[in-house]
Amino acid sequence: MIYGIGDLHLDHTKEKPMDVFGKAWVDHEERIFQQWRSVVREEDTVLIVGDISWGLKLSDAEEDLRRIDALPGKKIISKGNHDYWWSSLKKLEDLNLSSITFLHNSSAVVEGVGIIGTRGWSDIDGPQATEQDAKIYSRELGRLDLSYQSLGEPKPEEIIAMIHYPPFHSTGDANDFVYYLYEQGVSRCIYGHLHGSGHKYIQEGTVLGIEFQCVAADYLHFRPALIKED
Repeated sequence: MIYGIGDLHLDHTKEKPMDVFGKAWVDHEERIFQQWRSVVREEDTVLIVGDISWGLKLSDAEEDLRRIDALPGKKIISKGNHDYWWSSLKKLEDLNLSSITFLHNSSAVVEGVGIIGTRGWSDIDGPQATEQDAKIYSRELGRLDLSYQSLGEPKPEEIIAMIHYPPFHSTGDANDFVYYLYEQGVSRCIYGHLHGSGHKYIQEGTVLGIEFQCVAADYLHFRPALIKED
């Protein structure tokens, strides 16, 4: 089985409780861990689409990463906008986490399914968008392409994309990330980032033949969502 979830927002120091964002977040870490253990088996894989830990440096986030490492299943992690601790791939791999693979201009193959991903970026067509936003947006498209190309040849018949930001404009229309995935024949895309009142912007279902699913933790009531059955 392949599951998905994002926006864990872990903080082992307990200095940044998430319940300041509403009752839905009360004891959210305990709920995530409990429900994870109730559904995920050791042979399963969980795709985590960013916003993993509130740690600012890798040393700050390491304990949260080790708590994830101790949970059942293999984990593939892509970057979120709050993952300031995210470092070079070598430094991440030097943590020697036994069950975690980091997507950093890279990819993975699970049960014959290609897994690609990147952070993405916010709506560059919005009224608050800046020239810097456009540069980051373009760079993230390039990183998604690097991730896809790293699958090598021949490409897996089925590919799942992990993108932290929703790949849609605020109008609900597909953005360049969607069109890129379409051009590469990607079959499914999961994303997170949207919380609380932001859930009204969630787009799910089939667009251009791609199945989209939001896996933001609070949207899932903190229970990993099934992405692909055995």
